[in-house]
Order: sequence, then structure tokens, then C-alpha cells
Amino acid sequence: MGTWGIGPFDNDAAADFAAGLDEAEPERRVAMVRDVLVRTVDATGWLADADEAVAAAALVAAQCPGGEPVDPDDAQQWQASLARLRAVLVPPPPTIPLFDVERPA
Repeated sequence: MGTWGIGPFDNDAAADFAAGLDEAEPERRVAMVRDVLVRTVDATGWLADADEAVAAAALVAAQCPGGEPVDPDDAQQWQASLARLRAVLVPPPPTIPLFDVERPA
């Protein structure tokens, strides 16, 4: 089906990732989340694990102090979470001076 919503688990890849976590031994789950996030950080070019990385990041964020439980049906929660992730993950644009003008004394 592909993608059916805007939540971090609302696509085939993320749903398969979540199912894999459910089926995995509990001691293996942290490594599975870490592996997808490390692959994402190390990726160059096409990011094949993007959907899984968003799902993994949502799980990590839910475990942070003050983190909210994962609710795949809460679109506003996910929009706010994605905005916070973008603020941290996307570097600010460089400042480019367009003119180097000296003011008269």
C-alpha cells in the first residue's frame, strides 16, 4: 500500500520495522533501533532507510524525559515532533553577505 498517513509508522517500511521489533528478542531491539539510526547518519546519496529512521527516532523521542508516548493517530503530535527534529538535525543556512558596504563616517 505504500504510505497511508503522516505518522512515523504510517508506511510499509516503518510498519515492517515495527513488526520486526515486536518479533525480536527484547535484548536485540535496542541494537535494531541503533543500527537503523547509524545507517541513516552514515548514509551518503540516496537514503534507503528514511522511513525506518523516522520510526526509530519516534521511538527514541518517546523515551526521552518529557517524551510523549507514541500515538500513530495523532497528526498534530507528529507534526510538532518533526519540527523539533528538523530544528536539531538540519543545520542553519549559512549567512552570506550580499554587499560589503562601508557607511560614511
